[in-house]
Amino acid sequence: MKLFDVYPINDITIEKALGSNVWDDNGTEYLDLYGGHAVISIGHTHPHYVKRLTEQLNKVGFYSNSIRIPLQQQLAEKLGQLSGKPDYQLFLCNSGAEANENALKLASFHNGKKKVIAFRKSFHGRTSLAVAATDNPKIVAPVNETDNVIFLPWADEAALEQAFQQHEISSVIIEGIQGVGGIIVAAPAFLQKIRSLCDAHNAVFIADSVQCGYGRSGKFFSHDYAGVNADIYTMAKGMGNGFPVGGIIIAPHIQASYGLLGTTFGGNHLACAAALAVLEVIEQEQLIDNAANQGAYLIEQLRTFPQVLEVRGRGLMIGIQLPEELANTRKELLFQHKIFTGEAKPNVIRLLPSLALTRQHADQFLDAFGKALKQ
Repeated sequence: MKLFDVYPINDITIEKALGSNVWDDNGTEYLDLYGGHAVISIGHTHPHYVKRLTEQLNKVGFYSNSIRIPLQQQLAEKLGQLSGKPDYQLFLCNSGAEANENALKLASFHNGKKKVIAFRKSFHGRTSLAVAATDNPKIVAPVNETDNVIFLPWADEAALEQAFQQHEISSVIIEGIQGVGGIIVAAPAFLQKIRSLCDAHNAVFIADSVQCGYGRSGKFFSHDYAGVNADIYTMAKGMGNGFPVGGIIIAPHIQASYGLLGTTFGGNHLACAAALAVLEVIEQEQLIDNAANQGAYLIEQLRTFPQVLEVRGRGLMIGIQLPEELANTRKELLFQHKIFTGEAKPNVIRLLPSLALTRQHADQFLDAFGKALKQ
């Protein structure tokens, strides 16, 4: 049997990882500034994380949600504390797509309406409704197509107001910082406008924090820069530091009932142990502050390179816009300087490193980046 060939793959096999570094099967060391799509939040194989998972696996790895799992409540309490949203409710699932799927469905259950507002260049996942709200026709199969999703221009307040006037809106879903879309930051005023219109029209504000959440922006949720609360926050990626776990936190005015949402694997013992370890390390090592500080330093330094057209982002979610003639810089960084970065089209290098990134590693990247631009 062959693998289903859906990924363009670099001919590199990683066999070992620690902190912000990985090593291939030849023993070559790489600096990891991509973290597997923003997944590695506290660093590879962090000792506290490994200990938490190992100890839990030696007790019980899985049982279903038909029994009480105290780890789930412990996770909810720690998440409420660190996110500053202790009165919200937690539903656990397995991925960002599932989180967004459940958020959109829950919003529709809550207000009985169908229409969803999403935005150009958005990415919300690959499951049925999440992909329908994703602005990429290439990954939307005919069975996923629906007229219930309305795509609006980014940051267009007039278009947003008009959509609310013309349709019965169930929810608005927006990334605080668009990731796949090229590291495009949502302005606080636009998020505030979404909040006010949702309040006025009994709609649900869904803050997609799958990539831009969990401290990556320098705040727990990047939407927090707007000073308003969403009704539902969706999470995954950095939540488990590589263990598959996702979730949504839900404002107290949205009521639960038996059977409303469900999952087989979501909230299992190992997933909760992984997620708790991540939050404990974030708190103990003050990684949100570190993300803000190291990110500000990187952004400031990157803006000094004359070849760079624009630097966008917050914290350690950074996009570097390059001209067409420097489109191969990412490959230069990987194969010549042994540094993993990400990309967004056209010609945007994405930096999504561990929140524990050091100044030494930041300087290592900046030095290599300068050399790659000259090549």
